[in-house]
Amino acid sequence: MVKSYTIVPTVGYLKFTMHMAQQLLERLYPQRRSLLKRQILSDALSCFLEFGLDTTSIEMIRDKSESSVGAIYHHFKNKEGIIAALVFAALDDQVDLRDRYLDEAQSLQDVISALIYSYVDWVSDQPQFAKFLLLAHFSVMQSEYKQALSEKNKKRNQKIMAHVSRYSDFESFKNIPIELIMSLVIGASESYCRAWLSKKVVADPKAYREMLAQAAWNSLQGLSNQYKTIEKHVYVGQSNLNFLLQKLKRSIVVTVVYVVSRVGLHRIRRH
Repeated sequence: MVKSYTIVPTVGYLKFTMHMAQQLLERLYPQRRSLLKRQILSDALSCFLEFGLDTTSIEMIRDKSESSVGAIYHHFKNKEGIIAALVFAALDDQVDLRDRYLDEAQSLQDVISALIYSYVDWVSDQPQFAKFLLLAHFSVMQSEYKQALSEKNKKRNQKIMAHVSRYSDFESFKNIPIELIMSLVIGASESYCRAWLSKKVVADPKAYREMLAQAAWNSLQGLSNQYKTIEKHVYVGQSNLNFLLQKLKRSIVVTVVYVVSRVGLHRIRRH
């Protein structure tokens, strides 16, 4: 039996992952004038992860970042604005990595693998931001930034569909509802990453990315084959129904002709 363990993050590991988070912010806000903005976002991320979204206040972020309330409001409208900025930063960084992986794809299966690899690798490299996304995504969807988040998600899906539609074998998946495809592709990877982020499993998601990618591809092919089988049965059933209807029509015609002829014969005999 395989034993499961719970890992307690060391101070060194936390420092390293927060350093990775700071590097993400530096990639997105590289200008020198953005130094304070990056510092506020980095310290806000720490506060939100340690104390939660509701408990963390502007004052707590101010104290940790050693800035001022005025400076925070200068860069961000309110606490919801800080939360949204962190979520958007994470999503934008995900897009950059995913686009690099997708650009190297040479087949439809490569595209599916690229989606899995980019997601798993990003979560592995950015566990603090990944945990924050799980924590804050719903909050942003309930805020004034809902429309902006929906637009980002829409553009992401359009870009992914543009990649997959380049390949003729995507036609084999045409019967799978579009809204279901992404869940089939990313569902297992997302589930494992959630377990890893919450310390329910030990192995880094990268260790299983090939297996997760193959599982995603197999699930798409399996469901596509099921749809084809259902369609075949429906077609056969429809053909049989049409045949029976034709027989029924012929039977009705014969019956009507017979009745009419009998009625006519009866009238002739009466006269």
